[in-house]
Parts: sequence; structure tokens; C-alpha cells
Amino acid sequence: MASRGSAGAGAGGPRASPGAGGPGVTAKSTSDPILRNALRYTISAREYAVLHKYVISKSKTLKKRAPTVDTVQRIMDGEPQNRGRGGGGQALTKSYAGAAATGSGASSGDKGSKAKAKEEVLARIAGKGAGADDYNARAIRHSLRVFFATGALMKLWGIVSARVLGKNQGGAASGQKQPLHKSPTLRLSVSLSTILLMYRLLFRFFTRLRAHLLDPTAAPFRMRNPKTTLTLTSPYTPAVGASLAGLALGVYPSQQLRVSIAVYALFRALEFGWNCAEDNGMVWGWDKGTHGRPDKKRIRPWWWGSWMLQPFAFGQLLHAAVFDRDCFPTAYGDFIFKHSTAYLHARPEDFPLGLQWPKVYDIIDSLATMAKLNWPAFISPVLFPGKEDALPASLSAIAPLTSGAHPLITSLSCATLHPSDPSCSRTFLTFWLRSFPPMTKILLLVYSAMVLPRFSSLYHYPLSTIQGIISNALRMSTFLTSALGTWWSSICFFQTWLPRTFIPTQRFFLGGFLAGFWAYLEKKKGRPIFLHTAKASLNSLWKVGVKRRWWRAMKGGDVWVFVAALALTGVVYERDSKALKEKSWRKGISWVRGEGWRDWVETLEIEGDDEADEKEKFYEREIEEDDESEEEGLRY
Repeated sequence: MASRGSAGAGAGGPRASPGAGGPGVTAKSTSDPILRNALRYTISAREYAVLHKYVISKSKTLKKRAPTVDTVQRIMDGEPQNRGRGGGGQALTKSYAGAAATGSGASSGDKGSKAKAKEEVLARIAGKGAGADDYNARAIRHSLRVFFATGALMKLWGIVSARVLGKNQGGAASGQKQPLHKSPTLRLSVSLSTILLMYRLLFRFFTRLRAHLLDPTAAPFRMRNPKTTLTLTSPYTPAVGASLAGLALGVYPSQQLRVSIAVYALFRALEFGWNCAEDNGMVWGWDKGTHGRPDKKRIRPWWWGSWMLQPFAFGQLLHAAVFDRDCFPTAYGDFIFKHSTAYLHARPEDFPLGLQWPKVYDIIDSLATMAKLNWPAFISPVLFPGKEDALPASLSAIAPLTSGAHPLITSLSCATLHPSDPSCSRTFLTFWLRSFPPMTKILLLVYSAMVLPRFSSLYHYPLSTIQGIISNALRMSTFLTSALGTWWSSICFFQTWLPRTFIPTQRFFLGGFLAGFWAYLEKKKGRPIFLHTAKASLNSLWKVGVKRRWWRAMKGGDVWVFVAALALTGVVYERDSKALKEKSWRKGISWVRGEGWRDWVETLEIEGDDEADEKEKFYEREIEEDDESEEEGLRY
């Protein structure tokens, strides 16, 4: 099968004259190594054709000086004598395809079909007919683009955060100019571009190594080194070996962004691994048929879902909000306390200006102190005005709240959270009625904004789309309002009905745990929010553990977590690509590997093993669209 170079301008290479490039192109400029390398590492032939059509051809000066499309195509395809380099590519590809069918033991027919479908791309990875625009050139070109795109986005974000959000970056805040080598923008660009470049090179290296070891000529080596051979010829070796490229994440400074990237990658990898295990019957098992053999995968229980993460996540986060605020996400705290006006009272208008009213975090700190003091009883200053020890000295910050509390209140937490109303249930109802309408309005705006990219659905199906927006906003608002109300009311409930010394500090976790069960209302469409909360909880838990010395923070531990996440993702992608439910993720991993911006799951679904003619047409179409897929990969 002809590659892109031989199918395109490569066929005309031997009969091309030095002046065939056009009036402004000489033989020297055609063969100039600087020009050739500059073109190889900056633009593909397809992209240059688009640039020439819409930009260069519009200007007579540029058109006269710039090479023509045919000239660039010949430069990309390389000289005729270089087109055969990597000539063992066909045999290498065949051995790799055979390895995919036999290397993993009892391989399924789906794996064999997948290996056949990837044969053309693996040939280009192996170097078959690559010409000058080979695998390495594309890897460097894409890495350079990631470098410049990341730098531009970081600069844009710095401008937006400084001028719109009012946030200053590190060097600007102190008025000192940072050295270039310490710039977070530069280091992040270098880190991401290096990860991409090293991943492709390592993936290609281990792919070629595995194929060579599976070749019949390597039989003596396999017999002498059985354990090494077993490791290097595993179908998952290229994915695991290429994951070492994740060490380049350490180029970026050890900041919250690096930790967030590692945690996000870990959660996605665990999600892919869970999907793979569940899809292959490793979790729920199989039902036996009439012959006593497993033939039907068991269905997931109706109550199972990502919503079950919320009780643990809410419990940990709300416990950290009280006792370890420095390990608690600030955005979560701002959201919770802003929508809790029924329990966190603002300064009254008639309150004397000379006295200090407790702030939000003064109240939260006082709740933590109450827990450490085993929830002391409340003595009403209204009924006992001369009682000196009515309020412990460590709780003097909330004296303006408790001094005028209702005489029927008996719990110190109730006197702090709702001093004017002795009924906890009525306070919960008041909180719900106050918080639900404004939260619903906010969520309506959010869900409406999310529909804008899918404007066609709103145009063709206006009623169903609007109904979906309203139902999503109402359901999510009910979940959040009820969860927050449950946590606040649980503080008063536990002090009223539990002994003072029974789990005094763990009550905040228990209250958050109970509040998390409201996530069941959003179990069908709340998965992104549930996973985001779980990631925030894991990050907070790790910081709390380091702070309290439950475990020690390993230097560069987040980098190794990122490497493990890359390895698990690559293994799952190789084992079962369908475990990656999002099409964009499957295409993205294929592009990172250097296989093009393709979804191989769809490729296998449209093929049949006995449809040789259709398969041949498919491969030809893949070759023609290769450059276009690279351009799409850049946008990814």
C-alpha cells in the first residue's frame, strides 16, 4: 500500500527538475537544508497548501518569493534515495500485527481486527516510506506548537486575571521581575511540550523493540532471557514505557496547578480502569447459561453510581472547613458561607458601632472550639444575668450572638447559629426557603450558558431544551440546598440528642456524610460535579494528612502520581478502548501516541473482516486525511 509520500508528489520526484518549483524557486532553495528543516518542523504539506491558497497566493510579492505547493510537497517527501529508509517497516509492522494477535495469550477477534486496522499507522511509526516528513518530524512539530500555544494561553490568562479578576501573578505582586528560567509560563510550556515529545518517542521505541523481539530472528534472545522477553513483549509495554514521559511534569514548579493536573489525571485513569473492569465483567460477574458456562454479564445495581462518592467527599470537606481551613478549597468555602445566611447572621443595623460583630470565620472557629470543649451547655444571660462563667473565655468572639439568644435555647450551637429562634426545624425550613430561589436563578444562568454551544438543539427542539434546563436547575438546586441545610442542622441535632463526649469533633464529618446522600437526586446527570468534588476532597485529605503527620509528603510525589495515571490510561486504552467513553479522549490519546486524530472504536465498528475492498478504500482515505487529522490534533 502506498504511503502519503509515494501517493502524492513522491511519484513525480525523479522527473522533477530543479526549477519545477516555480519562477521564484531555485534548485538551491529546493535542496537548502535550512529551508527543508524549517518547513519540516513548522508546517505540514497540507497546512502549507491551505496557507498558500488563502494567504500567500493573495500577495504577488509573497507568491513570487515563497515556494509553491508542489515544491513543499517534494521537500516533505524527501529525496528519492531517502524514501526507503526504515525499509524493514513492512516486516516490522507485520510482526507487530502478529504480536497483537498472539502476544497477550488468548487474544480475542476484536484485538486482531484492531491490530489490522492500525497496520497502516504502525507502518508510519516504524518508518515505512515516511520520507522527510516522518514520525520524528511530526512529533517535534507538534511539540513546538504545544509549547507556543501553552505560552500564549498562559500570557492571556495572566492578562485576564490581572485586569478583569484583579489577581496579580507572583512577580508582579512584589514588583520584581522574575528571571526567564524561573517563569512559571515558560516552565509549563517546556513541561507540556516535552511530555508530548518524549511520549511519542518512547512509544515508538518500545513499539519497535517489542516487534523486533517477536521477530523469528530474535528467538535465541527470547530463549536466553525469558523473563525480560515476557516483560518487553507484553502488549502493554509501549504504553507503560511511554508513561515515563510524565516525569517531565517536574519541570513545572511544585505549585497547586501541578498537583491539580496530577489529581485530575489520576481520577480519569481510575475512571477508565473502573469502566474497563466493569465492561469485562470483573466487578459484577457473569450469569451462567444452560450449559453452566458464563454467557451473560450481570447488570450494574440500580442504586450504584458516582453519587456514592459524595457522602465521603462532603464529610471530609466540611470537617476540614471547620478544623483545617488552610487545607480546604477557598472557592467551596465562599460558596457555602455565602448561601448560609439563615445560620451565619450579618451585623444588625442597630448594633452599636463600637462593638465588634463576629465574622463568618469567627463563628466557624467557635464551632471548632465547642467541639474541642465537648460541647459545653448554654446558660442564657437573659435568665441568669449575673452568671460569670455563662460563656467560656475562648468563645468570647460569639458573645454578641449568645448574649441576646432566646431563653428557651439550651444548646450553645443553637444559640450561635439561630439565636432568635429556638426551633431548629423552623430554622432549617427558613434556610431552605431563603437559599433555594437565588441558587436556582444562578443555576438557570449556568445551564443556559452551557446550551449556547449546542444552539442547534435549542433551535430545532426549543421546548424540550428549555424543559431540560429548568429540570436540571431545579434538581441541582434541591440537591445543594438540602445538603447544606442538612449539615448545618445536624450540628444542633447532634448536640441535642447525643452525649456531649460522644464523637465531639467527628460530628462535622458525620453531618457532611448524611448531607452527601442528597446527591441521589442528581445521580443521573451529576457525575462531573461528583467527580470534581471527590478530587477536591482527595486533595484536601492529602494536605490534612501531611499537616497532621499521618503520612509524609514525598518530594515529587505528584509527578509520580501523574506517571502512574498515564500508565494506567495507556494500558486501559490498549486493553479496551471502549472503556474511554468520551470520543474526544480516544482521539486525543491516539494523537498523543502519534497515530493521528482518530477514534479507533468507530474504525472497528464500520469494518468487517471479510470486506477487503471496503478496507482498502478505508486505508486510502486514512492516508489522504492524515494531514487534516494532524491539524485537528493541534486544535485538540
